[in-house]
Amino acid sequence: MAVGQRKDPYRNFRFRVEIDGITQAGFSECTIGDTTTDPIEYREGTDPTTVRKLSGLTKYSNITLKWGITDSMDLYNWRKQVIDTGADGARKNISIILVDEVGSDKARWNIIQAWPTKYDAPDFTAKGNDVAIETLEIVHEGIQRVS
Repeated sequence: MAVGQRKDPYRNFRFRVEIDGITQAGFSECTIGDTTTDPIEYREGTDPTTVRKLSGLTKYSNITLKWGITDSMDLYNWRKQVIDTGADGARKNISIILVDEVGSDKARWNIIQAWPTKYDAPDFTAKGNDVAIETLEIVHEGIQRVS
């Protein structure tokens, strides 16, 4: 590789989360769960010692968002919508974008049919001075890295 052609990996502390219709700044953490496809073992009667491996259902783990609490109620209201009327009318698409040191988008994951399944309010203590953190756990029906 020629001098100046080195490609360093991107750091994980600069990212942006876009949710249909919700503007929320300042996520401190975003965890993208894994994807797995279950193997199905199948043996034909003519194969006495060999088991074939077929692909089964693909599963997507949840996404977790954490942020310092502010006056914004948008994400909480999204969760409350699911509680009040179910997930059908609350599904949204999400994009998670990795940003490099100069602010350019470098990697993007698109998540489809997402809705919040769990909300965790901040813990409080009179002895501390930490930022109060809200957490939202989101289920979805697919994730794809598009760049």
